[in-house]
Amino acid sequence: MPAPKAPSSSEEGVGGGGVSPETLRARAARMRRDMPEPERRLWNELRGKRLSGLKFRRQVVTGHRIVDFFCPAKGLVIEVDGDTHDPVTDADRDRAMLRDHGFTTVRFTNHQIMRNLDGVLEKLTSVLEETADRWPKGREHHPQTPSSEEEGA
Repeated sequence: MPAPKAPSSSEEGVGGGGVSPETLRARAARMRRDMPEPERRLWNELRGKRLSGLKFRRQVVTGHRIVDFFCPAKGLVIEVDGDTHDPVTDADRDRAMLRDHGFTTVRFTNHQIMRNLDGVLEKLTSVLEETADRWPKGREHHPQTPSSEEEGA
């Protein structure tokens, strides 16, 4: 009998109970240290408020999931999908993220990032412009989000 498949970061909590918040945070920290090349390339464009002057965080624990990138000011989750992602399952997870947390998800494939990073950034800029700010004064004033040295400025 084959060994059961370990859940991916987007499957946390599936199958009853999930893992502890401490385990998720430790896993997210490992994922920040060992980012795949497509995520690393996108992060280089998002970090330090480089895209639209907005703060992004990487490998963020949200509920029972670890999302690839998150923009707190807009409530926008960005997922980078490899070849093994199932569009139907991902759509279910995206609906749950919106329902449970109020966060919209936008997805890009590894291939899109590696082959057309400029197009990905254009699409992201468009989505950010269309997405309402979560706080009354938008980027000028929002709750402080803790930042680790790993995330950059």
